[in-house]
Amino acid sequence: MSRISTARVTAALLTSGALIAAVSGCGSDGGSADASKAPLEVWTRSAPDPAATYKKIFAAFTEKTGIKVNYQPVLEFDKQLQSRASSKNLPDVLINDSASLGTYQSQGLVLPVDPASVAGHQDISRANWDVTRGLDGKHYGVPFSRQAFVTLIRKDWREKVGLPLPKTWEDLTELAHAFATRDPDGNGKDDTYGMVVPGSTDRGYLAWWASSYVWQGGGDFIEQAGDGKYRPAVDSPGTRKAVEWIKEQFCTKGNVQPGALTATTANALQFQENAAGIYHTGPYYIIPYDHKPGKETYEVILPPRGPAGTTTLAEGENIYFGAGSQKTEAAKKLAEFLITPEAQRLGMKSTNQPVVRLPVNRKLDAAEVLGDDRWKTVQQAYDESSRTFPSDIDFTPVKQTVAEGLNRVFADCGSDVPAALRKLDEEVAAELRAQDLLK
Repeated sequence: MSRISTARVTAALLTSGALIAAVSGCGSDGGSADASKAPLEVWTRSAPDPAATYKKIFAAFTEKTGIKVNYQPVLEFDKQLQSRASSKNLPDVLINDSASLGTYQSQGLVLPVDPASVAGHQDISRANWDVTRGLDGKHYGVPFSRQAFVTLIRKDWREKVGLPLPKTWEDLTELAHAFATRDPDGNGKDDTYGMVVPGSTDRGYLAWWASSYVWQGGGDFIEQAGDGKYRPAVDSPGTRKAVEWIKEQFCTKGNVQPGALTATTANALQFQENAAGIYHTGPYYIIPYDHKPGKETYEVILPPRGPAGTTTLAEGENIYFGAGSQKTEAAKKLAEFLITPEAQRLGMKSTNQPVVRLPVNRKLDAAEVLGDDRWKTVQQAYDESSRTFPSDIDFTPVKQTVAEGLNRVFADCGSDVPAALRKLDEEVAAELRAQDLLK
């Protein structure tokens, strides 16, 4: 019997009509007559630093429009959102991952959006609007921020071990091993590691981190099969090649930090704590890492090339309107403000942590706004070699299934990779079948 996720149970309730009707009937003010005059309730998935940046943006919006915002940074975002959906009381506005669109749309949690009705819509590229499109062809969000994974390298360590910038997987393996074995911090102790890996199954972290390498190997998790259907692609030569290479890193002492298979981004802190020297991750860490370990200590590079190229994960955040909100006009005004150059600059130029990485507004250039050429590297990765997870389907349980399967493989250095991937392929097929997406 296949695993049944929380999202799947909620989706089943929504499909039956039991919850979607209730959600559509009331918003975050319980349906009161004066609901439209109450503050907008806005949620983001944010720790304190990015939350401080959002507060500045919302303060500017209130000053400009007079519309008040009740802002809630929520760390346990998905869990709390499901709870609010069950209580028929969704926030008015959600700012969260673009990859969550399919999940939210399939559960009936967000409202459709007509791009042409959004002031400033023409300043957002068609490609960015496309990421807001659901399986039914409608749009379910407004783009807010985009980004692509890059590779961060401890420059001082690399120079200490005398190796060049890595260009290939082989170079990356060599550098990781050197960081683990050649005392790059010069303290005479065996206390440094190669790669930082958030390899937990929590929220599918391992699949999220590994996706770039799977694509660089020529593999995939799922692939389009036409007519809105998908098929699993885990049991493929490219995926096998990538998984074997990642397993090699896990099974070579020191190439990956200890405890990687239970680490999330919240506790995978070895890069800033001077314990590991390679991190393939999003550019949201650039400003925090400029403080610690220090701007002069690391470099931002394009991902090293795998057998099939340099493809890297692209992500971003969309602005979603909660189903049932009675403040849709105010919510739309907030979205329109958030895509203006003024708000996008506020989101990028932060001494805390940026919440806009690559602006969706075409009038802006991140490297120019920030005066930092490292963002040209991020933009190049996004423009030339990035791809996203499918945003039109409920990809969350697929990602979770893959993370659990890969975690089993990397936890056992004697594991049979081809056999494990055949089994994982079947598990992904079962998940697609449960969503009526399998072809």
